[in-house]
Amino acid sequence: MKDFCGTPGTVLGLVLRMSQFVFAAGSIASMATTISFFNLTAFCYLIASMGLQIIWSFVLALMDLYALLTATLSLAAASASAGITVLYFHDLGHCHFGEECQKYQISVALAFLSWISTSISSLIMLWLLAAG
Repeated sequence: MKDFCGTPGTVLGLVLRMSQFVFAAGSIASMATTISFFNLTAFCYLIASMGLQIIWSFVLALMDLYALLTATLSLAAASASAGITVLYFHDLGHCHFGEECQKYQISVALAFLSWISTSISSLIMLWLLAAG
């Protein structure tokens, strides 16, 4: 199944959610500054639907932002852990933790593989979106 542009967790998704939020808020602000918008039912429905749009877009934007921050934090954590691993094994010449040192190296390697698979998945999705 092909994912579509603006799916949660992508930068484009975050941009779309924020633009939805801003445009809905602008619509409400524009309508609320008129003198008698409440006399026409259609305008009242517009205000109500734009209010729901603001809430919906804001929640989706938070979800997109959370997904992007999590991916960035996982790369930062893997990089920091790799630095400590290099310090123990190459700079100090040995590790005093015994078997735990191998587990540290495996953990760091798996964290980078996780990040690499995430980036490959993102690139494939970008490629599919560009091709489609």
